[in-house]
Amino acid sequence: MPDLPFALWITIAGVLGLLVGSFLNVVILRLPERMAAGWRQEARDVLEMEADATPLPPGIVREPSHCPQCKHRLAASDNIPLFSWLLLRGRCRYCKAAISIQYPLVELLSGLLSAVIVWKFGPTWVALAGLVFTWTLIALAGIDFRTQLLPDQLTFPLLWLGLLLSLLPMFVAAPSAIIGAAAGYLSLWSVYWLFKLLTGKEGMGYGDFKLLAALGAWMGPVSLLPVILLSSLIGALVGGSLIALRRHQRELPMPFGPFIAAAGWVWLVAGDGLLQGYMQFTGLR
Repeated sequence: MPDLPFALWITIAGVLGLLVGSFLNVVILRLPERMAAGWRQEARDVLEMEADATPLPPGIVREPSHCPQCKHRLAASDNIPLFSWLLLRGRCRYCKAAISIQYPLVELLSGLLSAVIVWKFGPTWVALAGLVFTWTLIALAGIDFRTQLLPDQLTFPLLWLGLLLSLLPMFVAAPSAIIGAAAGYLSLWSVYWLFKLLTGKEGMGYGDFKLLAALGAWMGPVSLLPVILLSSLIGALVGGSLIALRRHQRELPMPFGPFIAAAGWVWLVAGDGLLQGYMQFTGLR
C-alpha cells in the first residue's frame, strides 16, 4: 500500500464508500426484479408455456441509471453520491417526482461504515476484505428490508469468500470458519423448525440461515451467539419503536436479515472490545 497519512486513507475509504453506495442502491433495487423475472420464466418453462414477451427489468451493470417515474436517463451530475440528492432537494430534475430517501441513506451509510473499517484495520488487505464484507451486508440488508429476500447471489459469495480467506488465515483459521459456517446455518435452521412445529408458522426464511452461516465463516463459531443476541436486541428495539410509533402492525412480518447484518458488522469491528467489556462487567477474566 502507498505510504499516505492515516487520515487520508480514512477519507479515501469514505469517498469510495459513497461511490460504492450509489452502486449498492442499483443492486438493492434491480436484483430482486431480475430474480423475479427469472422465476417467472422458469415457471413458464416448467408449465411448457410460451416465453413471456415482457421486456426484462434493467440489468445491474449495463443499463444506465434513470428516473423510476419518468424513465429519463440521468446525467452524470444527477448521480453524484449524496450531493445530487441534496442539490436536487430530493426531487427528479426532469419530472419533479420525489426521490426516495433510500438513495442518500445507503450512500451515507456505505461511506461512514467504509471509513470505520479502514480506521479499525488500517490500510491493509484485511481492511479491503472488510470493505467487501460491509458492502455486501448493506446490499443484503437493503434488499431484505424492501422485499424480505436474502438472495443466494449475495449470501453464497459472502460465505465462500469467508471460507477462502480462512485459508490465509485473515480473520479466523479454516477449522473455525468451517465450524462457524455449519453452526451458523444449523442454529437458525433448528430454531426455524422448532418454531414451525410448535406454532405451524414460519418465523424466518432460509436466507437468514445462509447469512448467519456466512458470518460464521468470516468470524468463527464464537461470534454466533453474540451476533444472534445482538440481532435480537436490535430487532426488538427497532420493532418495538415502529409499533410504538404505529408505523408497523404487530401481525405483519418484519425481516430479520437487516438485524443479523447489523449485528455481524458490529461484531467484526468491535467484537473484541464488547467481549472484554462484558467480561470486566461480569467479573470474568
